[in-house]
Amino acid sequence: MILAVASESNMKPFVLLRIASILTLLFAAGHTSGGLSLWSPAGETDVLRAMRSFHFDAAGTSRTYLDFYLGFGYILSVYLFAQAVVFWQLASIAKSDAYRTRPLIGTFLLVAIASTVLSWRFIFVVPVICSATISVCLALAFFFSGKRGSGAAK
Repeated sequence: MILAVASESNMKPFVLLRIASILTLLFAAGHTSGGLSLWSPAGETDVLRAMRSFHFDAAGTSRTYLDFYLGFGYILSVYLFAQAVVFWQLASIAKSDAYRTRPLIGTFLLVAIASTVLSWRFIFVVPVICSATISVCLALAFFFSGKRGSGAAK
């Protein structure tokens, strides 16, 4: 899909950043919807029951392991939604001066690559595919933003 959209005539960083933004938005929506129900791919297990029932004091507040698990998951969703917005905003800047966006694209590219590796190691194939596809968009945007004046509307 990306290669078809990113033909030689469309290899503009702002297009690639918009694609990365939409993919990140879909990734955030999928991640959030997966965490909305207290489910487990293995079904109701002893581990899940223990995560719900074992309470402990965390800085003066009673929490369970499931509270932490869900909390960190929702925090990740918030960051994914924010990242989608930032990619969209970067695309707007890249339309007139892609070179200025290059350091930020590079930073997000490194994060996306790390997320791909961590997803491969610890999670499952869907986040791997999402992170890898976003990484490809960012890598191409980084590459094509390498010249001063790149991304200018013609």
